[in-house]
Amino acid sequence: MNFSLFLAELWNARMSLINGLGNTVLISVVSVLLGSILGVFIGLVMTYGGWFTRFSVRLYIDFLRGTPVFVLILACFYILSVVGFDLSAFQAGVLALTLFCSSHVGEIVRGALIAIPKGQTEAAKSIGLTFGQTFIYVLLPQALRQILPTWVNTATEIVKASTLLSIIGVVELLLATQQVISRTYLSLEFYFFAGFVYFLLNFVIEQAGRAVERRISVP
Repeated sequence: MNFSLFLAELWNARMSLINGLGNTVLISVVSVLLGSILGVFIGLVMTYGGWFTRFSVRLYIDFLRGTPVFVLILACFYILSVVGFDLSAFQAGVLALTLFCSSHVGEIVRGALIAIPKGQTEAAKSIGLTFGQTFIYVLLPQALRQILPTWVNTATEIVKASTLLSIIGVVELLLATQQVISRTYLSLEFYFFAGFVYFLLNFVIEQAGRAVERRISVP
């Protein structure tokens, strides 16, 4: 490996790689944020909804969790355009990852809410709290301690899944790296560099999750 040559090419390609990294971070943040919001709603429906809504949402969760992310991305990009929804590659990719994230978060939230004793909800009702207040002040703080570790794993999976968006032309970090490799032929060096950057992203997410977990843990 000619390390000096790699450093020179890395410097020349810095803006392309930074833009790719920025897209990776943006895609991951938006997908995890929207997926988590939708997932919380799904978890609530699965726990407290009627039998028909629970059945419908269960089909949604099982379908998305059983579908490879690669197939889901292609479906959002190509199939939706056929039926009249003209999404950009970026929008289709974010939609696919959001749906995938929501199915996992929904199942996580459902499991955490079920684990909370029903007496907690009944006690909240007895003092006049609405369901929204009960969820925010009683259920959510308790569920969060169970949700957080698995949610962090889901977030790191979304970061890794964002590499699949290159197949529909989204210039995230992996595709930007491949474009640099096509010019420099330094495949081993740049793939190792990209892998290291992905490791740093997920390491930061995991450390942040552990910090929050320590903060909200019960002594």
